[in-house]
Amino acid sequence: MTKKIALMRQGICALLLCGLWWSIRTWAVEPPGASMDITDLQMFVRVMDEIRNSYVDPVSDHELWVHAVQGMLESLDPHSQYLNSEDYQSLKEDTSGSFDGVGLELNRDDKGLVVVSPLDGSPAAKAGIQAGDRVIRLEGRQVTQQNLQEILQQMRGHSGSHLHLTLERLATQKNAPAVVHDYDLVRQSIELNTVKEQWLEPGIACLRITMFSELTGQEMQQAVERLQKKAAVQAVVLDLRNNPGGVFHSAVDVADDFLDQGVIVSTRGRLASANQQFMATPGQLLPGVPMLVLINAGTASAAEILAGALQDQHRALLLGTRSFGKGSVQSVLSLNEHQGIKLTTARYFTPSGRSIQAHGIVPDVQVQQAEVTPRVKKEIYREADLAGHLDNPQAAHSDTKETANNATTRLLETDFQMYQALLLLKAEKYLVKTH
Repeated sequence: MTKKIALMRQGICALLLCGLWWSIRTWAVEPPGASMDITDLQMFVRVMDEIRNSYVDPVSDHELWVHAVQGMLESLDPHSQYLNSEDYQSLKEDTSGSFDGVGLELNRDDKGLVVVSPLDGSPAAKAGIQAGDRVIRLEGRQVTQQNLQEILQQMRGHSGSHLHLTLERLATQKNAPAVVHDYDLVRQSIELNTVKEQWLEPGIACLRITMFSELTGQEMQQAVERLQKKAAVQAVVLDLRNNPGGVFHSAVDVADDFLDQGVIVSTRGRLASANQQFMATPGQLLPGVPMLVLINAGTASAAEILAGALQDQHRALLLGTRSFGKGSVQSVLSLNEHQGIKLTTARYFTPSGRSIQAHGIVPDVQVQQAEVTPRVKKEIYREADLAGHLDNPQAAHSDTKETANNATTRLLETDFQMYQALLLLKAEKYLVKTH
């Protein structure tokens, strides 16, 4: 009798699987010649039945189905995943409005979780967490391939609650051991104001994009308008360092803001709907204004689309270090109003046809971030130090230049890459002005 019941279970499961398979075939276009092997179906049902009957602890059929779907997606690549109700809601929050957390963009690899970048102004950024740091423990639990989903869920929490992380950072010197850091972070509400503007020097502005949300294109236009109300923008630095990406179409919108014509990005996949080409439209922000883009290893995904488009279309010079190299497109497919899957459906290519996947964008000018300590100078005496020296009626103009030079010197000490970008733009401004 037990054997008959087991066979009946297998038969029912096989029928359910076949029904599921035929439903999927009607939902998506099946490639020519593809078919489901009945042997594989039987193997799946057999494994499920053995787990149900023999596993050390009871496991519900629902748990088995969910784990099967999770494993099926996660075995494809690091970015495809099953989204339960919490993940699905978190994904919506990450691309619009605000969310509670510590502000870490993480990527899964074969060893666990690695930091792509901390969000500007977040608890993670203020604590000094860097792109490339590896999460090895969370709340004392070792991070493993088996508990990644649970660990990711634990990252989120209410504003004001604590999160204890242990991260491993590779040493900068060859053959030196990795350094382990412990962090006690307090979650906070993180507002996704993704575009920030500031003046580096008179006439030279910096536009920083921290990530791409649904509103980034609109925020970029508003930031440029605020700058232009104060003064004419003669040159601009677009800072994409440690930008983990985000909404694909927002990156296309920002690229269109700075381009008049030509390809921005193209995507190629198996389905016809995945093969698209996105073109720039006439009209742009800051036409003719020299532009330099800063990138580094934390520049990923949508940020790489923008950097690659501006580089290939010769709109901007790129400075910094090679970007992260995430060149795949993920589509979020809804299973119902509470669940979905994030599935890699295409690769994207820059206007010249370059694939960014696992290679990244290589800047035109390679500049590593560095800490610069000015030498202590001996006391220098000038005419102005002599008693009774004649006054200079034009000294006010010189003092203005002195103030700008002091600001540039401070930038040299705090952000070497930005300092180099500023020097290049000042040189370009001078060359344009004198020719």
